[in-house]
Amino acid sequence: MAPMTVAGEEMHALVERLYPLCRSITGDGVRATLDIVGEYVPLQVHEVPTGTQVLDWTVPQEWNIREAYIADAAGKRVVDFAASSLHVLGYSVPVSATMPLAELRAHLHTLPEHPSWVPYRTSYYKPEWGFCLAQETLDALPDGDYEVRVDSTLADGHLTYAEHVVPGQVADEVIVSCHVCHPSLANDNLAGVAVAVFLARALAEQNPYYTYRFIFAPGTIGAITWLARNAERVERVKHGLVLACAGDRGRLTYKQSRRGDAEIDRVLRHVLAVSGRPHDVKEFTPYGYDERQYCSPGFDLGVGSLSRTPYAGYPEYHTSADNPDFVSPEAMEDTLAVCREAFAVLDRNRRYVNLSPYGEPQLGRRGLYDSLGGRSDAKEAQMAMLWVLSLSDGEHSLLDVAERSGLPFDTVAAAAGALHDAELIKA
Repeated sequence: MAPMTVAGEEMHALVERLYPLCRSITGDGVRATLDIVGEYVPLQVHEVPTGTQVLDWTVPQEWNIREAYIADAAGKRVVDFAASSLHVLGYSVPVSATMPLAELRAHLHTLPEHPSWVPYRTSYYKPEWGFCLAQETLDALPDGDYEVRVDSTLADGHLTYAEHVVPGQVADEVIVSCHVCHPSLANDNLAGVAVAVFLARALAEQNPYYTYRFIFAPGTIGAITWLARNAERVERVKHGLVLACAGDRGRLTYKQSRRGDAEIDRVLRHVLAVSGRPHDVKEFTPYGYDERQYCSPGFDLGVGSLSRTPYAGYPEYHTSADNPDFVSPEAMEDTLAVCREAFAVLDRNRRYVNLSPYGEPQLGRRGLYDSLGGRSDAKEAQMAMLWVLSLSDGEHSLLDVAERSGLPFDTVAAAAGALHDAELIKA
């Protein structure tokens, strides 16, 4: 990994700021999260009412929580939501009762294999209540009666998601999606949110070719809601990337789209291979993050997923150990760099037509050889021009040229730019 820059530090600071908030698939925690993200990039926030039909799903009731605890006979809170939003089963219905530990145990969730960690558990679509706690905390509880309180509401409200658009030279879109529904989990997925924010800021400085649409939405139901509400826009989506688990110290992992041959798949494979970074490329599976919604056969979008260690691939996944100390500024910086490198290729990957296809055009007469004088890579740049001319038949892209020639994409793209300026090729 390259040395950390200011962006790495700022992304980590954003993760730390968002970490305490209690997020879920709906509710004020999502809104508070988007309020903070909106300080970094302007957002268009959407509120979709409870009961709205979205594809085969229905927007659920909104969940909010104010307080939750388990207190012993002396009134001491042995488990307290105020200490961590992970302590409550997500979407817990209200409860106010006193019960013996033997009865309470059915509502307690622990990780016996990691006795000091608190698990993350939810019950979105089945009315339930519960608490998550460390196994060592549970082991220390004596028998007896405990006061149990969950001060929450499940009521008609809204599902909230947001978009940020970086305008491009064309209306064709690249979507970048990340989920904002997990509570205090730093890698899954606050690191993805932070990388998306700083990627958006970087793209805004570049006058990109494509229009880039960033989607900050609750997992599964949020992506489904976006697809349901944007059916007319989907045909504009030419490429996409889901960002998740973007900050751990593991090697980069790219999960291909369902199609497997989408342009984003080829670009990520190429960028990761030429970068020399340790990485894995995995085939698509219909489980994971929201790539499975965007890639569902009715939409069949070319959307892959970039992470470091994949979901459920590290012990800290969905536990209190996935905290800000678990994510690395250097790792987030590295993930951001790969995204920028990939989109730089995607943005310049054109197909050209040779305007002088009968024999090799005289490059020297047009000053193209002279333009290479003194360059240390002059021979490579000259070969790139010849390769671009040879494969500019309207069928081959610049990425095709780079892969077939073995030349760096940047060199190929620069050669294409020079040939285009000399009116030897056209897009």
